Amino acid sequence: MGNLAKLEKDILEKVKREYQFNVGDIVSVHYKIKEKDKERIYPLEGIVIKTQGALHRKSFTIRRLAYGEAYEITFPYHSPQIDTVEVVKKSRRRPRRKRIYYIRGRVGKKASLT
Repeated sequence: MGNLAKLEKDILEKVKREYQFNVGDIVSVHYKIKEKDKERIYPLEGIVIKTQGALHRKSFTIRRLAYGEAYEITFPYHSPQIDTVEVVKKSRRRPRRKRIYYIRGRVGKKASLT
């Protein structure tokens, strides 16, 4: 086992997070935001359009539509700023692709896989 593999294993043991969601699920990410000396938790809800990476470099992207504007946020899987990740709704249809970028061109009910 190389030095890099050993380092990755040590990092994963410290963080040890496993989320049970897949691409197409609607999740709520409770994200910690620090403002001056206060810290608050900001919930973000959106559809998971992409997961990528492995081990400690793993990340996921959620897409959200708010006030007519769509935005996408990428979160590192093992970020200390993430408080919790809850699955709001599982997708009924499993997408055939790992990255469902075709959701970007859809609006309303057609934009979800549920």
